[in-house]
Amino acid sequence: MIDQELLDILACPETKEDVSLADQSLIDSINEKIKAGGLKNRGGEEISESIDGGLVRADGKYMYPIRDEIPIMLIDEAIPL
Repeated sequence: MIDQELLDILACPETKEDVSLADQSLIDSINEKIKAGGLKNRGGEEISESIDGGLVRADGKYMYPIRDEIPIMLIDEAIPL
């Protein structure tokens, strides 16, 4: 999925904390919530497109979605955990 070298240099754009790959159970849970409707990103927009993976901020408060093997590292796109 994401190359370890890339993962090592990625950080939260807001806090500069490290990020780590989300485990599959978290991805499945988020995708179920997206399918059910009502899950909003940090910018307040409802998320309608499922995710392939995610990068969880070190403090565990937010996850940045991965779609088509591209991490979406925008603060407003983060999914609150």
